[in-house]
Amino acid sequence: MELPETILIVGGGVFGLSTALSLSERHPNKKITLIEASSTIPNPHGSSVDTSRIIRADYSNPAYAKLAADGIKKWRSTEWGQEGRYTENGLALLYTEGNSDSENYTKKSYENVKRLLQEEGESLESIAEKLVYLPNQAALEKVVPRYAAGMNISGGYLNRGSGWGDAEAGVRFAKQKLDQTGKVDVKHGEVERLLFEETSSTSQAKVTGVILKDATGSTSIIKADLVILATGASTGNLVDLRGIVDATGQVLAYIKITDEEQAQLADMPTILSFSTGMFIIPPRNNLLKIARHAYGYLNPSDVPIPGATTTSSSSHTMKISLPVYDLAIPAEGERACRQALREILPLFAERPFARTRICWYSDTYVIQPPFHIPELYFYIHETKDSPMNSPTGDFLISYHPSHANLFLATGGSGHGYKFFPVLGDQIVDALEGRLDAELQQLWKWPEQRHITEKHGGEFVVTKDGSRSGKIGMVLKDELAKSSRL
Repeated sequence: MELPETILIVGGGVFGLSTALSLSERHPNKKITLIEASSTIPNPHGSSVDTSRIIRADYSNPAYAKLAADGIKKWRSTEWGQEGRYTENGLALLYTEGNSDSENYTKKSYENVKRLLQEEGESLESIAEKLVYLPNQAALEKVVPRYAAGMNISGGYLNRGSGWGDAEAGVRFAKQKLDQTGKVDVKHGEVERLLFEETSSTSQAKVTGVILKDATGSTSIIKADLVILATGASTGNLVDLRGIVDATGQVLAYIKITDEEQAQLADMPTILSFSTGMFIIPPRNNLLKIARHAYGYLNPSDVPIPGATTTSSSSHTMKISLPVYDLAIPAEGERACRQALREILPLFAERPFARTRICWYSDTYVIQPPFHIPELYFYIHETKDSPMNSPTGDFLISYHPSHANLFLATGGSGHGYKFFPVLGDQIVDALEGRLDAELQQLWKWPEQRHITEKHGGEFVVTKDGSRSGKIGMVLKDELAKSSRL
């Protein structure tokens, strides 16, 4: 498929930067513009701008495992991972008794990584050294003594070939690479809305550009033959993604540690429990991070339906979950972090947090019948062949089925950063209509979509086996509980 002459990318995070880099390499004569809402790249509120992100090929889905393994090769052997941007310290993936979803996810991940190593010609001895199966807590304590003395686990494994990345540094590096190409015009400002071709049916209208508001409040029109939305958790504010993508807030907390403690913990493996969602990444620069990969908090927000007209909508508004920034985590999240420290690093369990943060995922889910949580609707997707293990939390990398010239590159679902060195090429393959068939199936616009007006809520839940915790927590409610403590 021939790409048009003018291409506009909205969003300067992992999806947007990687797309811009690949487009500038493969289509150097196209006029490419990238818009970032923040005045800087990295955006301080970006989901991939942080002290660290796990980089793993440990996925229960073989397609993600293979793509992540390709990414790790670049983190490991190219400039992407240099200057401290990638550290290969190992990753211990754990589960507790009675949690079949996390157990299945962990065991499938183990088999997928093992298969990839075999396909690369690794010997059995080498594989056994890199992948250490942990059938019980005693085995874990033998491999990572002192770091899991309080964790009541029933199984898992250690992958010495996984690691973590300095996320902010990685985004900054990608932006520098983009600047060096000289092929992409970078603008800063907030995209207020998409421009639609004037027709009698806005729901089927072609996208022709965007309205951009700069730091002074002035607006301008930027036209393009193709608009790519790589806007992460904020995408639902620009295009109607009800029942497909929602923003969920995830818990992050940080503890300052001494030079001695930094030296002691620097080489520890990352520890991730799929049963609780809690993980601890080795510290960098005397800062220890504790975080949770869970169902997260919702921030229900009433916003205008993008492109709605008097003929296309009776209410003109919709309720979606959108990110809200500069908030400390609720007491519920603090308790979860404290408990994880007691189980994994008890020495730090009562150490005060230097700061906390809510990180906003762009979560996806393919929808089937709804189930209820008071005042809100949520959805679980099941297939006849595999009721609770169907692909969920998949990226949304697809042309919009109703709006010509609009392409979506979003739905990171908390696991986009590790693919940074290889993701852009996949997105451009999708733009050109030659994406690998398996990835195309995973990332396509969902065939089924359900929107209900009842209660005004159409929220999605990502249930892929790696999430945990309570479903349907509303951020403002949890913050209100915190204020009453």
